[in-house]
Amino acid sequence: MSDLNDDILLIKGAEIDQLLKGQEHAVLDAVKKAYQAHAKGMTDMPPNCYLRFPNMEKERIIAKAAYLGGDFHTAGLKWIASFPNNLSKGIERASATLILNSPETGRPTSIMESSIISAKRTAASAALAAQVMYPKDDPNAVGLVGCGLINYETLRFLLAVYPSISDIHLLDLSPERAEQFKAKALGLKDNLNVHVQNDFAALLANAPIISFGTTAIKPFVTSLKGHLPNAVILHVSLRDIVPAVILNGADNVVDDIDQVCSNKTSLHLAEMEAGNRDFIRTAIGDIFNGDAAEYDETKPVGIFSPFGLGILDMALAYLVDQLARENQVGTNIGGFLPAPWTERD
Repeated sequence: MSDLNDDILLIKGAEIDQLLKGQEHAVLDAVKKAYQAHAKGMTDMPPNCYLRFPNMEKERIIAKAAYLGGDFHTAGLKWIASFPNNLSKGIERASATLILNSPETGRPTSIMESSIISAKRTAASAALAAQVMYPKDDPNAVGLVGCGLINYETLRFLLAVYPSISDIHLLDLSPERAEQFKAKALGLKDNLNVHVQNDFAALLANAPIISFGTTAIKPFVTSLKGHLPNAVILHVSLRDIVPAVILNGADNVVDDIDQVCSNKTSLHLAEMEAGNRDFIRTAIGDIFNGDAAEYDETKPVGIFSPFGLGILDMALAYLVDQLARENQVGTNIGGFLPAPWTERD
């Protein structure tokens, strides 16, 4: 598409859902390349902007702006809202919109729904981390804390990278959500065994890889005692684990050290307690590029804590934009930008 074009492509959520069906490995590849580009300094991400509301502790809207170089050379902005109480109203917790801009002219080239993109890039990052942090043979079980969209997508991507998985262990504060998740998860693969558990200890005892996808705002996991050998915790929701667990005996891998040590995440709290960031071994992009510090085999459990980088949204938006144009999907809005001011009355 020419950067001088005044048109803009609008891509709806249902269209994105169809475009990304069966594209798990393409998504994984895009996320991995984005991490590699970031580790090489080929990105730019200003701090996220958080919009909060009076007397509403969990509700927020976040602006994530990013430039992603390397194989992508694209830029844009994701504007994502998280309103957990939406679930009681029968609507999704998160909603999001993403704008892609040309790095040459700055003009917007496409606008797309982005909650699907956000969930899939988050899930893909977790699955990639599991692959590089779990050194044992392919696992046959995973545990999921929080039975919402993020962990559903995480399960989808874990199944894509680990066909060996046959047992799923679920934990949620709501038994109804857990049962709903179970019914939907059974459709992801034949011969899956899905177990709804009553406590976290059961997940630790049965699953070597455990993903957190909760809306917790304060850490509640005080111990990982009883975990399986070489266990990996995919700490996707970032505020689940108390600092003592982060600091004592964990191999900590993140996506971006500066970003994850902010906004009162578990790692931010750990940094404040320790007075340094020495407890973080590396960023995942450095692992992919072969530049990471050596893994300390004395650490009994690995914890991946991703802040959720805007560059991942741009990587998937770039993929969606390409697929949409190749398949002639979306609504082209002609003349979206105005004529030059010198040509207007």
